Amino acid sequence: MDLVFATNNQNKIREIQSLAGEELRILSLKDIHCHEELPENQNTLEGNASQKATFVYRNFGMNCFADDTGLEIETLNGAPGVYSARYAGAAKDSNDNMNKVLKALEKEKNRKARFRTVISLIIDDEEFRFEGIVNGRIIEIKRGNEGFGYDPIFIPDGYSQTFAEMPISEKNKISHRSRAISKLFLFLQEKNYIKNE
Repeated sequence: MDLVFATNNQNKIREIQSLAGEELRILSLKDIHCHEELPENQNTLEGNASQKATFVYRNFGMNCFADDTGLEIETLNGAPGVYSARYAGAAKDSNDNMNKVLKALEKEKNRKARFRTVISLIIDDEEFRFEGIVNGRIIEIKRGNEGFGYDPIFIPDGYSQTFAEMPISEKNKISHRSRAISKLFLFLQEKNYIKNE
């Protein structure tokens, strides 16, 4: 079975293909000759994931899934949330985004935060949703060179390292995205789209 992941990030594609087994082939947008920017202008993670998956399904007629991820900080009422990538402006600069978060939390004692990934799967004209969450806290200075986005300022609960200090393989075991993907694959197994390894 072919399943389109609405992304051109080859690292994501490889990671998910390794989990999928042989009977499920994960295709990128490039693989299906989708070269346009996907619409992503909703005000929730759920809305964005659904909008991207729906666009691919309607325009290319292929079963697909899309994800959207946000950092949600308790004392900032869930911000930056759906605006995480462009929190400090349209340039989507990770350092600027982190600096804006650190500035906003300068005098805050409550530094609780969570990463949340939402996946929207459209298969045979039906939509299903999966969510992955990892709770943690925002530290005061950036640490580590791995990962991307807000990883250098986020420590997951139960750990002393930031996501950016962990080897990618370690982060992938506990990350919000891997938790959402696990639910997606469990669903595909239960529905007999892929075998239970």
